[in-house]
Amino acid sequence: MTEAMNPILAFFVAVGAFAIGLFATVGRVTIFAWRTIVRALAPPYYPIRLLEQLLLIGWFSLPVVGLTAVFTGAALAQQIYVGGSRLNAQSAVPAIVVIGIVRELGPVLVGLMVAGRVSSSMAAEIGTMRVTEQLDALATLRTDPYRFLIAPRLFASVIALPLLVLIANAIGIFGGYLLAVYKLGFKATSYLETSREFLEKDDLVMSLVKAAVFGFFVALMGCYHGFRSEGGAAGVGKATTNAVVSALVLILLANLLITIMAFG
Repeated sequence: MTEAMNPILAFFVAVGAFAIGLFATVGRVTIFAWRTIVRALAPPYYPIRLLEQLLLIGWFSLPVVGLTAVFTGAALAQQIYVGGSRLNAQSAVPAIVVIGIVRELGPVLVGLMVAGRVSSSMAAEIGTMRVTEQLDALATLRTDPYRFLIAPRLFASVIALPLLVLIANAIGIFGGYLLAVYKLGFKATSYLETSREFLEKDDLVMSLVKAAVFGFFVALMGCYHGFRSEGGAAGVGKATTNAVVSALVLILLANLLITIMAFG
């Protein structure tokens, strides 16, 4: 009887260990984020570091964000046209493109692309500082690493992502416009008028809310995994991988929850 129960007990032990580890990780991340926010609100402040991170996260991400948006908008218009032609609903292309880009594809794709670029960079940089004891040196110099390193990245990411999403939305809609007008035979004025008619203020607001939340997760995961890295170069590599994967998962999960709450 005991031998027959062993696999069942092992299963529940594994599930329990996973659940405990998950809750412990959520707790550590929450404490890390709370500590960063609380310390960032108190002086000293580092505005130059914030501007530097805004440049690195926002401006230098524009090329990849712009290319992703224009290609996605054009591909979306093509696919909607092909699908709509089966139902004689080709005229719905402008409306579906603008709604799809603004509500979902713009924020999500920008979040995913920036997560791959920024979270990995943050984790690698801070992780290297951790394993080479530069973070300990900052503490020795009475410089709080939460204020000096993490807070500027966190706030810059929350500010930069909505700006990037605004630009990506415009470029994505423009990509759909180019393909619809010059390949699918739509009239430019009617396409733009339909897009403007179906784009609502709530869609744009929700897009920016999603972008701010995604930006928070992008920076938080990069800084958290970099700050906790250990074990030399291998540890930094593991932290970089974990930062990107966890940021991607949180972005997709947050997108689902926000979409359900806003449009459910």
